[in-house]
Amino acid sequence: MDIPYLMLVIILTVIGVIMVFSSSYPTAMNEGLSPTNYFVKQATFGAIGLAAMFVIARINYQTFRGLSVFVLGISIILLVLVLPFGYGRSTVGAQRWISLPFIGGFQPSEIAKVGVIMYFAARLSKRNTEKHRRLPSRHPLSGLHAWLDEKGVLEPIPYFIILGLVAVLMLMEPHMSGTILVLVGGASVLFAAGIRLYWFFGGGAAAAAGLFFIMTQTSYMATRLTIWKDPWNDGENGLGKGFQLIQSLYAIGSGGLLGVGLGKSRQKFLYLPESENDYIFAIVCEELGFLGAAIVIVLFILLVLRGYWIAVHARDRFGALLVVGITTLTAVQVFLNIAVVTNLIPSTGISLPFFSYGGTALMIQLAEMGMVLSVSRQIPAPKQE
Repeated sequence: MDIPYLMLVIILTVIGVIMVFSSSYPTAMNEGLSPTNYFVKQATFGAIGLAAMFVIARINYQTFRGLSVFVLGISIILLVLVLPFGYGRSTVGAQRWISLPFIGGFQPSEIAKVGVIMYFAARLSKRNTEKHRRLPSRHPLSGLHAWLDEKGVLEPIPYFIILGLVAVLMLMEPHMSGTILVLVGGASVLFAAGIRLYWFFGGGAAAAAGLFFIMTQTSYMATRLTIWKDPWNDGENGLGKGFQLIQSLYAIGSGGLLGVGLGKSRQKFLYLPESENDYIFAIVCEELGFLGAAIVIVLFILLVLRGYWIAVHARDRFGALLVVGITTLTAVQVFLNIAVVTNLIPSTGISLPFFSYGGTALMIQLAEMGMVLSVSRQIPAPKQE
């Protein structure tokens, strides 16, 4: 395995579990639970996830090629089932979670993200070796079909259909951040595979226009845009819908250079909602200060850079595309979470990898890291001169 990548994953996981304990015990006590309730659950899932990561890392990553269709199919089925059978609308205004036996509640979007990447990597890794299907020469559209195929117009269409289907299912929950992550993850694999650039300009413009329309024309996102512009201007003296964002900014500002000290946050005492979840980075800033938060960000940057290094040195095209997709997905998720917490972008309900409370999400993230490590195990040794 790639040792630097492995150590970065372990370090981030350990720091994340510690921060879950620090940020969650007031919430647990307020709910009448043990102060260590969230910590024990997160640590347990983290240990299971690390064990699963090591197991997955020992598997020949070519196995993931065959599993890609199954994982994508299961994720689409779960995204359909979450609409009538899911839950979460009464708490966060979106029906994103579904319960399964022995697993509990989780977001099917977590599986969809990796399912899309696995399938795209498996299919696109063969694009230079597979023969293009052509219409019979006597077919009236054979000439047009051949011309469109030569210009690279037809090749991406099946992938866009899959991305569109998954995106629509997520938007019906609604889950804007998950939709963005799926689109970015799929697009990163398409880009690395060499799909013509004009598709990215056209597709990117269409996706941006669609997201802008949804954000401005739906009450769900329009409210978040209003809060983002001025969280204090909600007509309730900072106690309305902008309360969470205001408390997040207070927490970040209170940290200063060195922080108030690990475990000594004030905002986590029922001032900052979701302090152990989506807004845990604000507690990191408050307790560890600018320097501590900067170190966490640097660790994520090193993880992403090392991931791309593994992709560049992968043994084959499938391994490279798989790692590119997973690494890009992690990078964008980290950026979006920190951007939301610092009010750089409107709230999207996105978690911070390795840090935010959520056992199944943590396990899936560590499973993805296991896939990257599996690819790293087969990096060819440098040639001796």
